[in-house]
Amino acid sequence: MNFDFTKEQKQLRQEVREFLTKELPVGWTKRIFKPMSEVPSSDEAWALQKRLAPKLAERGWLTMAWPKEYGGVNASHVTDVVFQEELYYHGAPGRDVFGIGLLGPILMRFGSEEQKVKHLIPIAKGEKFWCEGFSEPEAGSDLGAIKTRAVKEGDHFIIDGQKVWIGAAHRADWCFFLAVTDSNAPKRKGISFFLTDLMTPGITIRPITDLSGEQDLNEVFFDNVSIPKENLVGEENGGWQVAMSLLDYERARIENVAVGKRLIDELVEYAEETGIISNPLVRQQLASIRTEAEISRLLAYRVAWMQDTGLDCTCESSVSKIFSSHFIQHATATAMQLLELYSQLKEGSPWAPLGGRIPVLNLGSVGWTIAVGTTEIQKNIIAQRGLGLPRG
Repeated sequence: MNFDFTKEQKQLRQEVREFLTKELPVGWTKRIFKPMSEVPSSDEAWALQKRLAPKLAERGWLTMAWPKEYGGVNASHVTDVVFQEELYYHGAPGRDVFGIGLLGPILMRFGSEEQKVKHLIPIAKGEKFWCEGFSEPEAGSDLGAIKTRAVKEGDHFIIDGQKVWIGAAHRADWCFFLAVTDSNAPKRKGISFFLTDLMTPGITIRPITDLSGEQDLNEVFFDNVSIPKENLVGEENGGWQVAMSLLDYERARIENVAVGKRLIDELVEYAEETGIISNPLVRQQLASIRTEAEISRLLAYRVAWMQDTGLDCTCESSVSKIFSSHFIQHATATAMQLLELYSQLKEGSPWAPLGGRIPVLNLGSVGWTIAVGTTEIQKNIIAQRGLGLPRG
């Protein structure tokens, strides 16, 4: 078993580092930044996202694992994760996880040729950004309980309902979402998967402020929204299979690992500068989270390797998601402990260590064992798909 990277992958990592050193604003790389959740909250970060995305695309990095006909370079998933790890370690925007990491692979599998031509190339070029409309006020972990309705009228579907906790909806151009198309069908059998331009009349987006004071989440309301039937992905009433396939990609992420490793490196530097590194308890705490970081990293790369080899990685994606979510929570909690009362100071305070990023990261980490399927849901998946246990 070889855990090393190829010569080309090592070269890619170095090229990405050099690119980010040149393109990111002065001082940006000293911020411990979590791009997926924090970029939509900041006008500065979103402007940087829109500027960097086309440049990353020009270098063939944005959609490396995609086929060439859709703007990719047929690279392996492992190579793609190498790029992502370096990007997220430096807190760099530019990669639209919803369009590139989720919708793209789904359209290649379930989409029509017209949908592939219309949507995949703009995503690959970094021109269009997406959001995911799954959760509702009464349907989070149990997506089968959604109430948003889609009624067919001629060549269109009329959508009515509400989505909630929708990341980046106030920034995105398009949204993919689930809606009930057959209310008489058994649970999960009458759901369909749709695409919509967020400028479509009848769509209202209302931002939500989270625990950390960020505004990346939103409510999205559909009021008699008319979308063409061409925006249906896959078969009508077949959206559950599409959604479950998409969630396998959503749960296999390197972002938590990369951001956590960056946090650890900054904590070690802080401990050395302040002298607390001489405390054996501090060294044990740092060693503990560094060990978790390495485990999380290997789990993420295992999922990528399984994708490359065509193996079913549903169980392994859930394992990776659970461990990385708890790791980032443990890492930020450790930072709060080591920085003591200074850990409460935010950006802008002259006394704030590590750029005042720790309070935002710590509060933001609370949701990572809930988002994209709670830890409890992930354990059910592992039990059923990994261990072959019956549904409880």
